[in-house]
Amino acid sequence: MMVLGFAIYHYLLSPNKASSQTSELNTQTLFAANLPNENGVNQALKQYKGKIIVLNFWATWCAPCREEMPELSQLYTEYKSKNVVVLGIAVDELALVKEFSLATPVSYPLFAAENDGMNLGIDLGNDKGVLPYTVIINADGSVVKTFFGRINKSLISSTLKPLLPP
Repeated sequence: MMVLGFAIYHYLLSPNKASSQTSELNTQTLFAANLPNENGVNQALKQYKGKIIVLNFWATWCAPCREEMPELSQLYTEYKSKNVVVLGIAVDELALVKEFSLATPVSYPLFAAENDGMNLGIDLGNDKGVLPYTVIINADGSVVKTFFGRINKSLISSTLKPLLPP
């Protein structure tokens, strides 16, 4: 409960705070992971290597996470033809992710990672345990930018544009 309180406290004090320490973040653990999608089918995340990835850590109980999902869906639809993929990794149980996806469809792939999701997030810079947490990964596998707290489509679009070919 204390961790959740800290996360909420930190989120309210610094929404959309971007991390500047991305150069030391490693995506190796992410691309080595196999996670179940919302239907329980295990997926190798290495299938997304070579794409620009908007990686969003979320949970079904997280109101700001749910609020940003329609914009992430729009972003995915708009950018998927430009080698960009949005991935949602839920720090939640598979059954809850399945229930959520049936009630609130999104256009991008969702995965259930339970506690392993927090470990993946930590590996990618979420040292505060905040949800939502978003990581932008370039096609070469390097982390370009991270965001603590709720993001929006224009914020992510402005980060993606310099990464796209002219």
